[in-house]
Amino acid sequence: MFEAIRQAQPAKLLVVADGPRNDAETELCQQARAITKQIDWDCEVLRNYSDVNLGCRKRVSSGLDWAFEQVEEAIVLEDDCLPHPSFFSYCETLLKRYRNDKRIWCISGDNFQHGKGRGKASYYFSNYNHCWGWASWRRAWQQYDHNLTHWPEFRDGQYLQEILDSAEEVDYWHQIFERLHYFGEPNTWDYAWTLTCWLNRGLTVLPNVNLVSNIGFREDGTHVLSDSPWAEMSTCDIGELKHPSFIARDRAADMYTFDHHFGGLAKRKAKRIDVKLKNKISRIINSNNINRAF
Repeated sequence: MFEAIRQAQPAKLLVVADGPRNDAETELCQQARAITKQIDWDCEVLRNYSDVNLGCRKRVSSGLDWAFEQVEEAIVLEDDCLPHPSFFSYCETLLKRYRNDKRIWCISGDNFQHGKGRGKASYYFSNYNHCWGWASWRRAWQQYDHNLTHWPEFRDGQYLQEILDSAEEVDYWHQIFERLHYFGEPNTWDYAWTLTCWLNRGLTVLPNVNLVSNIGFREDGTHVLSDSPWAEMSTCDIGELKHPSFIARDRAADMYTFDHHFGGLAKRKAKRIDVKLKNKISRIINSNNINRAF
């Protein structure tokens, strides 16, 4: 991943690192930090290292707090996200284009549409702020709701029903935000970022080709531990950007994302099977009641 950054040669680089979870990881942390010293181009480097392990949720979010205190806008890559070279110019162009457009909160390099084109432009607009390589502005990130403080009011006002397109989708995200708000699980920062965007009706730009590959699906990964259809996805050049004629969420693309990336299709199938089973049981009970009646 750092080699991809070297090829892009940013003028300013902000490096955030967590501390080791145990003594055995101390050397590994040192090795990872040493890679970021291999800078052979003109570049201002700022570093934010933790001496203790904060975990994924606190370290990433606190690191981004720090980063957006230093700069007005930034491209964000975690250590297991390998970008295509055109990812950087894509982000740079759109950061400038939508800098003052408060409808847009995030620019992502991810495409999980299995080759389905969405519109005639190079990208489309979505509810889903995928974060395997993304970019944003201070104006958006400063609203980040670390502790999901607004979730109960948002939930009770049934605002999820206004944003999402199906009962299954509402139920899925309701359960995630409930668990994160009341129990702090799972230990990740990105769900709170999703809720922050939804609280503010913020849209995400998603490309019509995949620009980032996650290479972290392995046994010692934090959240991605096994084989997955989303592991090490191929990337390609997005080419010269063609912008959409208007800004509107692509509901069909979002429904596809929920069905295939978040398991919505499987949930609907399971629900249909459950309904059929309940109906069958009901018919058996009714039949037995009729038999007893005679």
